[in-house]
Amino acid sequence: MPKAKQASRTILLTEVMAKEMLKKAGIPVIETRLAKTRDEAVAISKEMGYPVAMKIVSPDIVHKSDIGGVVLGIASAARAGRAYRQIISSVSKSVPNARIEGVSVQKTAPAGVEIIIGMIKDPQFGPAIMFGLGGVLVEVLRDVAFRLVPVDPVDAAEMIREIKGFVLLQGYRGQPPVDIKRLEEIIVKVSNFIKKNPRIVELDLNPLIATGNSIVAVDARIVTSSQASLYPGKAGP
Repeated sequence: MPKAKQASRTILLTEVMAKEMLKKAGIPVIETRLAKTRDEAVAISKEMGYPVAMKIVSPDIVHKSDIGGVVLGIASAARAGRAYRQIISSVSKSVPNARIEGVSVQKTAPAGVEIIIGMIKDPQFGPAIMFGLGGVLVEVLRDVAFRLVPVDPVDAAEMIREIKGFVLLQGYRGQPPVDIKRLEEIIVKVSNFIKKNPRIVELDLNPLIATGNSIVAVDARIVTSSQASLYPGKAGP
């Protein structure tokens, strides 16, 4: 295959792999483990403690919910076993040629403010970090701020305070305020992660759940170039 075509291809990392990389880079992610069989899914669920969520793990599937690849609120071993079978069956019917590695099992996140931290790569200016309110709000409100990589602590502080939704992070109608300093640190860590791994072409942490004393990424998406060799501690070759 010609080199030009190789360079244009991209690879979607599985959520489990993406979270492992982010965790090594010091970015907080919710505990997530891969189950390759029904019995593994049940055992992992028991070890984590209910309730848990399960999601299909496949490098060929981006929108998991649309094809029945996500089950939430699993509160028993029996339900965990049924959820595993349900996910595999639904995905196999909807995308018969998809490579299925298993399902991810993760603890149910606490309630809190949903935040997004992402990265897009501009052809002219290079990678840019995005910050804003997450979940469906990012699509509805588009209340986001951008900075080019590298992002320093001053940039991170300005980004957070730029969005209109900053009032929600300060504590709204009796809700505890988000740890803004910790949020600034996470944005800088994401910037450093991107800088050290230049073959990442897209990144989305959506949502991160922020409570009074905790910020954790519940979902993570990383897309790399086809020749990616990624290391959280140093740049790829």
